[in-house]
Amino acid sequence: QVHLVESGGGLVQPGGSLRLSCTTSGFMFNAYGMYWYRQAPGKDREFVALTSSQGLSTAYGDSVKGRFTISRDNSRSTVYLEMNNLQPEDTAVYYCHTKITPQERYWGQGTQVTVSS
Repeated sequence: QVHLVESGGGLVQPGGSLRLSCTTSGFMFNAYGMYWYRQAPGKDREFVALTSSQGLSTAYGDSVKGRFTISRDNSRSTVYLEMNNLQPEDTAVYYCHTKITPQERYWGQGTQVTVSS
């Protein structure tokens, strides 16, 4: 059974940093790309970042480019999201996601990030 569990969210002041983690189990982690998405209240879920199966390729949403970094540790079946220079508009629930097949898509439960002074 596939499980994705996010952690590391919290309250941070503008300009601050957080590191999110997504620990996974139940599938061959090193064979699949991993994604981070976020959803703010009243808004659609938004793509944040992705990393290829071996971490050799990454991509970012326009709103986070240059501030966020995605990485993965295949030995720990874990993907990370380092977030720097956080701004109030980054406030959202952040979700970890993977796609095993077009029909088999898995999401974590999310972790809340709040950026406020």
